Amino acid sequence: MKICVTATDKDISAAMDSRFGRCPYFVVVDPDTMEFRAFDNEAASASGGAGIQAAQNISDKGITVLLTGKVGPNAFPILSAAKIKVMEGASGSVADAIQQYKEGKLHEVSAPTAEAHASMAAPGRGMGGRGRSGGSGRGMGGGGGAGRGGGINR
Repeated sequence: MKICVTATDKDISAAMDSRFGRCPYFVVVDPDTMEFRAFDNEAASASGGAGIQAAQNISDKGITVLLTGKVGPNAFPILSAAKIKVMEGASGSVADAIQQYKEGKLHEVSAPTAEAHASMAAPGRGMGGRGRSGGSGRGMGGGGGAGRGGGINR
């Protein structure tokens, strides 16, 4: 069994990071031996889709359990398809989180625990607005937004 913990540093004594897609590091621990290895979360600095990229990055590492804070609706299906259990409720250091898992103090989530961010907004919910003399505005959320601004007609 391999447990992945989102962390602020590359050590088992590092604090947990409550962010999944934007955490700086992943620490992978064998809960029986407490041996670990850490690696950078290359998706942390992505301009968009960090959760998706992070989920793809850990899905091929043989991880069976993820201990983190929030997981969004785009990353969750990737983790689920990879048969990675997402657990919430852990706190403290990476070692503390592993201990809390071993003691059964955490619970598995069956759905995303965070909402999509603005860059991943649902189609048609863009932030477009009407220009100074009309125009239809295009949404930033991946679809054509209807726009909301009244504009100034000159």
